[in-house]
Amino acid sequence: MTHVITAMPEYESYQNHEVGELPIAWKMRRFRDVFDFSKGLNITKENLEDVGVPCVSYGEIHSRLPFKLAPSRHEIKCVNKYYLKHNNKSLLNIGDIVFADTSEDIEGSGNFLQLVEDATIFAGYHTIIARPNDEYEDRFLAYLLDSRCYREQIRRAVKGVKVYSITIKILKNTTLWLPSKAEQVAIAKYLDEKTTQIDEATGIKEQQIALLNELKKIIIQNVVTKGLNPNVNFKDSGFDWIGEIPAHWEVTSLGPLLKPISQKGRPDLPLLSITREQGVIVRDVKNLGSNHNFIPDDLSGYKVINKGHFGMNKMKAWQGSYGVSDFSGIVSPAYYIFDFNKPIIPEYFHWAIRSRLYVSYFASASDGVRIGQWDLSKTRMKSIPFLVPSEEEQEAIAKFLDEKTTQIDEVTRIKKQEIDKLNEYKASLINSAVTGKVKVI
Repeated sequence: MTHVITAMPEYESYQNHEVGELPIAWKMRRFRDVFDFSKGLNITKENLEDVGVPCVSYGEIHSRLPFKLAPSRHEIKCVNKYYLKHNNKSLLNIGDIVFADTSEDIEGSGNFLQLVEDATIFAGYHTIIARPNDEYEDRFLAYLLDSRCYREQIRRAVKGVKVYSITIKILKNTTLWLPSKAEQVAIAKYLDEKTTQIDEATGIKEQQIALLNELKKIIIQNVVTKGLNPNVNFKDSGFDWIGEIPAHWEVTSLGPLLKPISQKGRPDLPLLSITREQGVIVRDVKNLGSNHNFIPDDLSGYKVINKGHFGMNKMKAWQGSYGVSDFSGIVSPAYYIFDFNKPIIPEYFHWAIRSRLYVSYFASASDGVRIGQWDLSKTRMKSIPFLVPSEEEQEAIAKFLDEKTTQIDEVTRIKKQEIDKLNEYKASLINSAVTGKVKVI
């Protein structure tokens, strides 16, 4: 991929500038001389609605919306139409750049998007609008601001510990480098074409990863409800959401299967957490300061969870934040910890309980506290049915799923590596084009 870049023509001569080596004819400008500024709406997340005038907030810039924003193709939260009466300065024009004015990490400092179609849309809370002057090609400027050379200026200038602030003053004092208008247009057209091709290739691989993840869920769900032998006799489980199961399997419930335990007073043990993605994991104690969850100095009130115990974040059980622990340590005193009353293979229980069958069932056993925080009722949880094969079958199912999901995860890992390489190539291509390392005109 590097060969593709270096094989292109170069400029005849270069000179050194504060940002590196640039074509000798290119001009240096301060950001303040190329852009005009305004701020997004002075609102909060609670002001956003499902219908109304689209409004881009800083969180969407960081996490969800693409570099090239097209409201007709991207779902965006809205604000009430009455904001149109007195907030014209926060409306975007096509070509405008919208920066997130804060970031939780240094890498995200300077994240932005550009409006690429004519639409009525607001910049929202914690955003800065940068409007390019008409004499410059706005698509070239977007690629320039996305380049490594430019982003490094932002990262050197921002200040913060837990949150990094990107101010209008910081932006105004950064340096831009500009070829002729004709070259700006040519570079932007070249990068639009090339990055679109790369994005399409990346999208195909992301779809493949999504299909692999879906395949894994289907395999797990099928095996923990039907077993490994399709030729056995089946019976009705008595539950529509489970369907038929092997006739010799026992149908019990979580109540008699699980025994609540609550051991405390071991602050010397490793700090663990319970996540939706992986179940019980070792917590990264080096980065506790950047975590939003409060960690007390005295951990003696935290609950002990031993290897083989079943742990659950009761406020997020509806998301699937539970699992059998592979570790011994301590977790939040708000979590539920269980041992097993009946002979059961912990690895099998982990696969079964984390299958997608159970997520909706735990949701139905949870009561709303606030959005995203639903408290699981232990009484209703006890009535949730659970399928128990023989211990021999449990071991076989656990082994099969370990092997099968490892194979799928390996293919997924390779796909993710390929995406990383495509993204690296894209970043190199942009940086080379906007700094004149390659000549596209």
